[in-house]
Amino acid sequence: MTTFKNITAWLILLSCISLSCTKNFEEINTDPNRIDRISPGTLLNPIIYELASFNADRSDAVTFQLMQVNLPFPSAQGGIHRYDLTENAGNSTWNTYYRWLKNIREMKLAADAAKDPNYQAIALTLNAWTYSLLTDAFGDVPMEEAARGDDGIFQAKFNTQAEIYAQILADLETANGLFDPAKAMVFGTDILYENSVPGWQKFCNSLRMRLLLRVAGRAEMNAYAKLAEMVNDPVKYPVFTKNEEAAVLKITGVTPNVSPWGRAIDFTTFRAASSFFIDNLNAMADPRLAKFATQARPSTGTGTIGYQGIPSGYSGGESQFDYQPSNLNIQLVTAPMTAVIMTYAEVEFIKAELALLGKIPGDAKTYYENGVRAAITQWGAAVPADYFTNANAAYNGTLERIMLQKYYALFFNDYQQWFEYRRTGFPVLPKADGMLNDQVMPVRFRYPVSVATNNSANYEKAVQSMGGDDINTKVWWEK
Repeated sequence: MTTFKNITAWLILLSCISLSCTKNFEEINTDPNRIDRISPGTLLNPIIYELASFNADRSDAVTFQLMQVNLPFPSAQGGIHRYDLTENAGNSTWNTYYRWLKNIREMKLAADAAKDPNYQAIALTLNAWTYSLLTDAFGDVPMEEAARGDDGIFQAKFNTQAEIYAQILADLETANGLFDPAKAMVFGTDILYENSVPGWQKFCNSLRMRLLLRVAGRAEMNAYAKLAEMVNDPVKYPVFTKNEEAAVLKITGVTPNVSPWGRAIDFTTFRAASSFFIDNLNAMADPRLAKFATQARPSTGTGTIGYQGIPSGYSGGESQFDYQPSNLNIQLVTAPMTAVIMTYAEVEFIKAELALLGKIPGDAKTYYENGVRAAITQWGAAVPADYFTNANAAYNGTLERIMLQKYYALFFNDYQQWFEYRRTGFPVLPKADGMLNDQVMPVRFRYPVSVATNNSANYEKAVQSMGGDDINTKVWWEK
């Protein structure tokens, strides 16, 4: 009877005979059709698509409700629009960002191995972008030891938000110096900028402006001086100057670049637009209304009754509304569509705020109007000639007015409306009797339960540093 050991020996012997038992066994058995190492470009498009599409989904699921854009309807009780932010609300944000931060790290290592400065700079930019979203959503998070399971680190220590911001801002400064437009991007064609090095560099610096302004309330960051340096030296620090340069992913609908909504109808089913979102656009006679929303309908009969939402966080039953409220437009999530990463309009509103505060030269009104025009036209609408003669749309010299228009410019832009509200307190959102949490806007996600369980020692240190693991625990830069 032939034993397993004998069979194994025969297989080894036959293999040696067929391959002449040469010393270059590994070379002979290398499949030429398989890639034995990744290039920096291998991961770039999946990173861009997956993060941009996930962020679009989170805009809808979280930001729209917190910031009174859209809400579930009917909604008998609870819900994020009532500030009912559960302990699991941030789980997908935590897990998704860390999964793709691991891929960004691999991309950076591949760029280092290839000694390609442009891909190194892009990896630093993507890393800064993703960590900024993660830390602004949670506060202190693992960074230095994160995504290092290959190094045997499975319980990563947390970095403070101050440490994280210092690192990502320094990385963006480094990235700006690495970009080399004279050197072609050779590892495939990226889906965001189609290998335009100047495009990536403008995104890098525009993002740095966003993040410097985010922490400008912390005097030790010297953010205003750094922002002024950037604005005053556009050659060294190029930023977005028109919509065509913005970081906006075009989702074609051609696999794998498909809408995050497998069924577009899910975006509008059992949903309603918020009164706050609709009423301001009505007051400004804003041409984005038709792009963003549908018209309300009477409860009985046919026809439309104009644009009309319902209050976010409302109390009582749905019978109090004698109409079918406006909803967001299904075309927003029907490919071809766009997934917003960062817009040119945001850059102009940053400059408007800086000019209002006297931190940079120039007229805040001009920057404001540039931002409004860009925010309107990026959605394919035209700016009416008399738009700024409307007292509700005209610049009035206040941060509140700048931030109201910035709120609309940040529409569908991940968590940015929420982050900017927490930074400035604007726009002033109405409160409703049905809101929970003492009608106070939640300011962060709680850490996932899995983190508290599996990384308990480092979790406890972070909670002590933060001042608690609560939706009302303010992050380091927040007022």
